[in-house]
Amino acid sequence: MKKSIVLATAVASVLASGVASAELSGNAAITSNYIWRGITQTQDEAAGQGGIDWGHSSGLYAGTWVSNVAFGGDNSANGYEMDVYAGFGGEVGGFGYDLGVISYQYPIDPATNFTEVYASGTMSIVTIGLAYTVDAASFNDAENNDQATGLFETGDMYLSGSLDFSAGKTDVSIFAGSYMFDQDGKDYSATGGADVGAIDYVHYGASIGKDGFTFAVEKNDIDDDSTAGNVRFVASYGIDFEL
Repeated sequence: MKKSIVLATAVASVLASGVASAELSGNAAITSNYIWRGITQTQDEAAGQGGIDWGHSSGLYAGTWVSNVAFGGDNSANGYEMDVYAGFGGEVGGFGYDLGVISYQYPIDPATNFTEVYASGTMSIVTIGLAYTVDAASFNDAENNDQATGLFETGDMYLSGSLDFSAGKTDVSIFAGSYMFDQDGKDYSATGGADVGAIDYVHYGASIGKDGFTFAVEKNDIDDDSTAGNVRFVASYGIDFEL
């Protein structure tokens, strides 16, 4: 979501110029830990990431982004994530908006693919976003699969908010999110499905950045026997460039 918001802001600035144009850009980053919505996607290991974005002065944009991931298990331990997205962003009276669709693809383990529609609005330093899962692959179908996690099922919602501002030459972000899963608390074991259990969670954190370097701290409220709920510190470096 943050990537889409940044791109929508860039498109809005192009619109302000009054010149009809399109732009192709790229981005690349390395990070000590790939954290997505408060959860590590690499088992607390480092990740290399990058993408290509196309933006038009009308506000339309499209792009793709990739990262290595490691969720555990034979199929996904050395896999990668490829996101494909498109949307429309702009600004009206100081209010920035972004509407789009994004598909999260895992080519080595496609049974976990899912697709969302999203919307966000920005006023001054405040951004609020909502994502809704519209399609999910077979491994998430807890009602019919006793091995399914119940995550990323059609009907899931993710609500997020952030305060983003500059402090001198440093960019600061304070953020939080709440993931509300459609299968939370459901038990289909009596009919051959999975006992999903409590899977909803919230997370929160803050980051500071300067000249492409970012340092962040994150925490979620997952309370189980794993390390999922540990406080995590993440350092990363990223660059954007024109193509």
